[in-house]
Amino acid sequence: MSRPVAAVQAPLGSGLAASRAVWSHRALHPWAWWCWALCAGVAVSLTRNPLAIVLVVLAVVVVLELRRSDAPWAVSVGLYFALAGFIIGIRVVFQVLVGSMRTGVVLFTLPSVPLPSWLRGISLGGPVTLDALAFALYDAMRIAALIICVGVANGLANPKRALRSVPAALAEVSTAVVIALSMAPQLIESVLRVRRARRLRGGRSRGWHAVVGVVVPVLEDAIERSIGLAAGMESRGYGSTHAHLRAPRLVSAAMVAALALLALGVFLLLGSPRDVFGWIGVGAVLAGVACVVAAMRLAGRSASVTRYRPDPWGTPEWVVVGAGLVGLGLTIWLAITQRAVMSPSTTPVSWPQLPLGMLLVAGVLVVPLAVTRVGEP
Repeated sequence: MSRPVAAVQAPLGSGLAASRAVWSHRALHPWAWWCWALCAGVAVSLTRNPLAIVLVVLAVVVVLELRRSDAPWAVSVGLYFALAGFIIGIRVVFQVLVGSMRTGVVLFTLPSVPLPSWLRGISLGGPVTLDALAFALYDAMRIAALIICVGVANGLANPKRALRSVPAALAEVSTAVVIALSMAPQLIESVLRVRRARRLRGGRSRGWHAVVGVVVPVLEDAIERSIGLAAGMESRGYGSTHAHLRAPRLVSAAMVAALALLALGVFLLLGSPRDVFGWIGVGAVLAGVACVVAAMRLAGRSASVTRYRPDPWGTPEWVVVGAGLVGLGLTIWLAITQRAVMSPSTTPVSWPQLPLGMLLVAGVLVVPLAVTRVGEP
């Protein structure tokens, strides 16, 4: 009798071990990726040092390349890089053509066009200086890096899983946001599928004829996807009833109080002496945030939202979020203690120096590689 029992226990033990292995290698919670990427984006917004910006971007891109899957939302990351490059290019071009900063070492001179007096401060053409180009490039790199961080978050986090993890009070808003974020990946997927089908059919038209042959099927596919999405959402209970739309009076009162307290706190912090009303402003802002949290909890109780297989939040998620927060904290500390290095001068232009602390920031931002795996397909 002992042999059959052992034979039964062996598969059971192996099954438990396999389940533990699958659990330990599960996909990361999508909002952990968003928190990590947003912390990196805030970090690059605190500096104008191009070397520091490039270092942070390289860190998040390395994590993206080693952890993203072949899903449509991951394939569309190239669109964000293209947008970032376009922003840098258009910012530099506008500075060359209509920039108001014309001081410093003159690189070349464009023909100038006289403008009326009511456009004083803007010059069309004229000398293009090194200081102006450096200022425009540093400023554009910061915006481009922030866009890349958002693109990295969109490439690593599954938007459908993110929709399932929002509070019940924000179900309608999150549905609209996730659909908007999914539009670009779905559009790119449709374009690639239509182009692949055209090549298989032997279509070799170029120019405007090729554009028309791609746009029409893509629009047709978008309409079909929209109809299918609407039908699927309606069948799964995303439609709101009249009882669900009626919010309790206590929720409305809490939201009105939150708006009033936040407005008062921001006004006292920005428009009054901080030594007189500073603590009152901080208290009003904190009270407003508390009212917002209370209103969301009350509204969530009245919303009947179910979740199928909710995503767990465990140690890997805390490690990823902690890495982003530590990187952001180090960047804030560097921006306060080494302000001249984190924001190099452009009048005159000086060669930027890389703070040693930014190497630590980049090292912290790649910590998610140790606790995550390649995302789900």
